[in-house]
Amino acid sequence: MNRVTPAFAILILLPGLLLAQASNVKSKRKPIWSDEFNYNGLPDTTKWGYEQGFVRNQELQYYTVKRPENCRVENGCLVIETRKETYPNAAYLQGSAKWNQKEQFAQYTSASINTKGKESWKYGRIEMRAKVPGGLGSWPAFWMLGYNKNTVKWPACGEIDIMEFLGRDSAKVYGTVHYADTTGQLRDRGSGPVVGKPADGFHIYAIEWDDKQIAFYYDSLKYFVFELSTPNGSSGNIFQKDFYLLLNTALGHQGSWAGPVDDKILPIKYYIDYVRVYQ
Repeated sequence: MNRVTPAFAILILLPGLLLAQASNVKSKRKPIWSDEFNYNGLPDTTKWGYEQGFVRNQELQYYTVKRPENCRVENGCLVIETRKETYPNAAYLQGSAKWNQKEQFAQYTSASINTKGKESWKYGRIEMRAKVPGGLGSWPAFWMLGYNKNTVKWPACGEIDIMEFLGRDSAKVYGTVHYADTTGQLRDRGSGPVVGKPADGFHIYAIEWDDKQIAFYYDSLKYFVFELSTPNGSSGNIFQKDFYLLLNTALGHQGSWAGPVDDKILPIKYYIDYVRVYQ
C-alpha cells in the first residue's frame, strides 16, 4: 500500500511465465483466526483498531475512527465507505508545511482498520472474500506490515500487499512485497495480472506463506510467487517474522500510482465478506 513513485506500477509487472492456474488449492492448514462479520455495528474492537488522519502517500482521504459512515458491519459484510465531504483534520497546525497538517479540513473521508497490537502472524494462508469498489482514483487494499514497524520503520519492516486494486486498471489486481536490501534501499517484487473485472463481484484474495515462499492468489489463480531467499537485510529475513493485517480504501491524486480521483464515483463501498487466517 505504500508507494514512492508512480513508476512502480511498471516495475511490478512481471512476465506471464509466472501466471499459473492453481486448481483446487488444497491446504492442510487449520483456521486459527477470522472475522466473519456476522454482526452489526462497528468492527469488533477485540480484533480491529484504526488508523487516523492523513496517513501516507499524500493521499486525499482522511481516515476516521469509529465512524459508521466510513466503517461498519451490516448485512454480513464489513463496509468501508469512502465519501466526498468536509471533515476536520485533528492534526491541523496553522502555518505547517507538512502535507498531513497544513489543511484544516479534509475533503474526503474513508477508513483504515488493522490488527496491530491485537494479532499478528508468521506463515499460513491469509484470505479475504471481498467486492472491491471501482472508479477512477479508487484504491482498496488488503495488506500486511511487519509487527516491528514502529522500531525499524518502513520498508525495513517489510510489507505484503495481498491485494491492491486500482480503479484506473479495472481488469487487474496487484500482489506485491516491499522490503529493504542490505543497504537499506527499497526493493519491490510483484505482479499485476489481467483477471477480468474484479469490481463486478466478490472474489477471494489470498496468500500461502511459509518459510520458503509467498504465493499470491486471485480466486484459484496463483499468479505470483516470491521466494524468501531474496530479501536478507542486516536483521535477517523480514518475511520470516510476524506481520499484522490492514484493510482500507485510499484515493489517488494527480501524479500518484492510483491516479486522480473522479468525484462523480463517490461515495464508493468496499465490501468484505470475511477475513480468515489458517496455519
